[in-house]
Amino acid sequence: MSTSTIDRLEGSRRAARNEASSRPISRAEAWRRRGPLLPALIFTVIVTQLPFLLTIWYSLHSRNLLRPESDLFVGLSNYVDIAVDSTFRQTAWNSVVITLGCVLVAMVLGIVLALLLDRPFFGRGVARTMLITPFLVMPVATSVLWSIALLNPTYGLFNWTLGLFGIEAVDWTSTYPVIAILMALVWQWTPFMMLLVLAGLQAQPKDVLEAASVDGAGTWLTFRLITLPHLRRYIELGVLLGIIYVVNTFDQIYLMTAGGPGTASANLPFYIYQRAFLGFDVGQAAAMGVVVVIATIIVASAALRLIFRSFEVKE
Repeated sequence: MSTSTIDRLEGSRRAARNEASSRPISRAEAWRRRGPLLPALIFTVIVTQLPFLLTIWYSLHSRNLLRPESDLFVGLSNYVDIAVDSTFRQTAWNSVVITLGCVLVAMVLGIVLALLLDRPFFGRGVARTMLITPFLVMPVATSVLWSIALLNPTYGLFNWTLGLFGIEAVDWTSTYPVIAILMALVWQWTPFMMLLVLAGLQAQPKDVLEAASVDGAGTWLTFRLITLPHLRRYIELGVLLGIIYVVNTFDQIYLMTAGGPGTASANLPFYIYQRAFLGFDVGQAAAMGVVVVIATIIVASAALRLIFRSFEVKE
């Protein structure tokens, strides 16, 4: 068979594939493809959207657990009340500080640790395992470890270390409650960021680094111009996932500071818990929950759009 005949056959096959891909899919074929996904979609709607709709219904009512008979429709009154609630604004600000502080510091530390672990050295496997361990510890155990073993004003490790330098003991959870919570959260989330960045480093083409080395680029220049742009999507993904999870922090605040002193270290999930199960005001707690969910969806959607845009950019 001649070369021209082979080229014609390949061209015919390519044209047939293009025609098949451009042919509109029938409705029956589309439903046949989507059918296996319907059970998962229905389950997701039942366990996520129906409770959210019920929360919206509660947020439009004046409902108190101590007075079930006083359930009245009040419209947007609960939303107006939380808009002028100074405690709600303070806890919202605490949520922003705790979330961004934890995610940004954990990401910086994660990048540093990932760069160190990407280099071969004796015992690297053991070092990786030990550095990953904090992320595997339950949040309750993390809170107890930090509040009792590390930050206790009497026998905590931090104050014992400060005493070696003649510095008086500090009651961290009372004097600096937000910093105490941030230390526990950063300790727990740094391994997660480290794993994401390490995966990005190991996916980086080695020939590009070798070419940069041959061209005389130093370590810092190679990191700034080659490695860091390559890690951008991994860093953005880590920041997004960290924000989504850390903004829902409850265990550390409940066990380490109980939101105190007063509401100095309370975030939105903890304040919603207080309003619902200590103040028994289900209506306002539901309104706060709706506001938090909507704000989280807006932030997550914007971040996802940014991440998908970076993935669409050609290397």
